[in-house]
Amino acid sequence: MRAFLRLLGRLLAVLVAIALVAAAVVTVRGYGMYRAALDETPVERAVDGVRRSDGYVSASELPEAYLSAVVAVEDHRFYDHPGVDLISVCRAAWHDLTTLSLEQGGSTITQQLAKNLFFSQDKDFSRKVAEAFMAFELEARYSKGEILELYVNTSYFGRGLTGIGPAARGLLGKEPGEMSVCECALMAGLPNDPEALSADPARARARRDLVLAQMERYGMAGGGVECP
Repeated sequence: MRAFLRLLGRLLAVLVAIALVAAAVVTVRGYGMYRAALDETPVERAVDGVRRSDGYVSASELPEAYLSAVVAVEDHRFYDHPGVDLISVCRAAWHDLTTLSLEQGGSTITQQLAKNLFFSQDKDFSRKVAEAFMAFELEARYSKGEILELYVNTSYFGRGLTGIGPAARGLLGKEPGEMSVCECALMAGLPNDPEALSADPARARARRDLVLAQMERYGMAGGGVECP
């Protein structure tokens, strides 16, 4: 029995060592991706490019219910973390390790903005690390309000529409500032799976109702509204 326990202990030590080495390799690769992205496109240039794009909408032109809906469904601790939410990261990491997948990334709004500005949409552990480094960079340079504004203007909503301005006009036929609470929740939910949701009204409504429930759960204005 003691021999078995010693063998098991050694095996666990080897597995831990392998995991630490793998984590170190992924971190180094991720940092390299982050530095390469910055060298190619400085943060200020990337942000200025978005702000000058056609259809860019400032936060002051958007309904408060829309901004609240985005935070509620994407990153409800957005105003409390420094760009990376360790609670979400640990929960997602456990899920991904136990399922051997990258189904959950634990990405914050800031990390998603980093991905929209600098990285591909492919799922990769090193890229997730690069996103985290870039998220800290963005948080050091811009306010939470600016980050949220940039995020909604770089999000993809399906049907070739990027940014809440073009998306509201293309999918709802109205200016984003004219959206009702129900429409705000609908639009906040689309980036989760844009092509599928924008093509399936029933799924889009179900996602909208989930957003409204999240808004109510976190005490945000507009939560609990009943929609047709």
